[in-house]
Amino acid sequence: MPALPQPKPVPPEPAPLRPVPAPVRRPARWRFVLPVVSLLVLLGVLAWLALRPQFGAGPPPAAVKTVQVYQGTFKRTLRVTGQTSARNFANITVPLVRAPDSGRSMTLVKLAKPGTQVKAGDVVAEIDARNLIDHIDDVKDQVAQALNDIKKRMAEQAVDWERLQQTLRVAKANWDKALLDLKAAEVKTELERELYRIRAEEAEANYKQLQADIPLTKQRHEADLRILEIAHKRQQVHLENHQQDLTRFTIRTPMDGLVVMQQIFRYGEQGQVQEGDQVSPGQQILKVVDLSSMQVEGAINQAENAEVRVGQRARVGLDAFPGLEFPGTVYAVGALAVRPGRGESYYVRTVPIRIAIHGSDPRLLPDLSAWAEVEIEREENALMVPLHAVHSENGQHFVYVRRGERFEKRPVQLGPRNQTHAVIREGLRAGEEVALERPPEKPGKP
Repeated sequence: MPALPQPKPVPPEPAPLRPVPAPVRRPARWRFVLPVVSLLVLLGVLAWLALRPQFGAGPPPAAVKTVQVYQGTFKRTLRVTGQTSARNFANITVPLVRAPDSGRSMTLVKLAKPGTQVKAGDVVAEIDARNLIDHIDDVKDQVAQALNDIKKRMAEQAVDWERLQQTLRVAKANWDKALLDLKAAEVKTELERELYRIRAEEAEANYKQLQADIPLTKQRHEADLRILEIAHKRQQVHLENHQQDLTRFTIRTPMDGLVVMQQIFRYGEQGQVQEGDQVSPGQQILKVVDLSSMQVEGAINQAENAEVRVGQRARVGLDAFPGLEFPGTVYAVGALAVRPGRGESYYVRTVPIRIAIHGSDPRLLPDLSAWAEVEIEREENALMVPLHAVHSENGQHFVYVRRGERFEKRPVQLGPRNQTHAVIREGLRAGEEVALERPPEKPGKP
């Protein structure tokens, strides 16, 4: 039999192809080298700048701060601290009640609001007047009673005067009868005539005595009436005084201005006056101030008194409003030094000073802490440099003037100085540059 052909083996299916990953590209080393080299170069430059003075290399001129000499207005000022107040003001006080009712406490029933603007004649306060009105009614009764006493006394005196006149007429009649009896006694015995004569003398003496009593009685009546009239007048004056007091219980402002309340003690604490408070006669309760006449009240050291004069210019500022400033002038300077207050040195004496403020602003109110710089010296077109540029040595003043890249030590003659600048009389010209500090010495120079 022929041999059967052998079947060919079936080849296996090929496996699916996998994507070949891309090779990872590593950064080159030179990319790190450049930043490192730059950092090292920067550190080297900084180290060289820091260490070069040790190797004798002087700093460039730009390392020394300089400023130009300039011409301008020189001012020397004196600073004053204090508080604001008004030159023109009106103190509003509780009215004084006339004696014998003075000293009584009173109640405020009406009060203007603080900070309000008022006109002259406006009512700013009112006192409870009920007690005073009741007292006025009592005084009116006393006046009427005094007037009735005068009328009563006049009626009594009229009766007494008529009684005296009647007694005088009776005495005259008795005297006339005694004289007639004496004439008819010529036919009587000697003893009877003597008795008639004695009776006539007694009647005459009685009549003359009554006549002498008439002016005394008249004077006594006049004195009695005068006493009663004085008592009536006293009660009348008492009534008029209280009626005037009653008109003052309604308090009106005498001027235009701003209402400023005063502080009082209430239940052991200090506070502003309010409606319903108990106040005493003569006590100040508020002020009406004219805001167009504001000033600063302060004090200066007694040693500085000789430099301050009335009329000197000033610049005024308020601590509560740093950007708000006003021009001003010295308005008044105290003649005598003031003793120090509690907590101050006993040997320090101050002189009061007042500085008038020119201008107005709604924020400019009384009792604000303020400051003022009083201009005590002024010079126009003065050659000036900062005080830091002036150096002293052995009593001589000098500055360092820039000459190219170097500095020249130059003596100068100084004029007046203030807190920041000095006036140069000789040694400099306007526009030159001077160092604000001592330049470093040259290399190798001791």
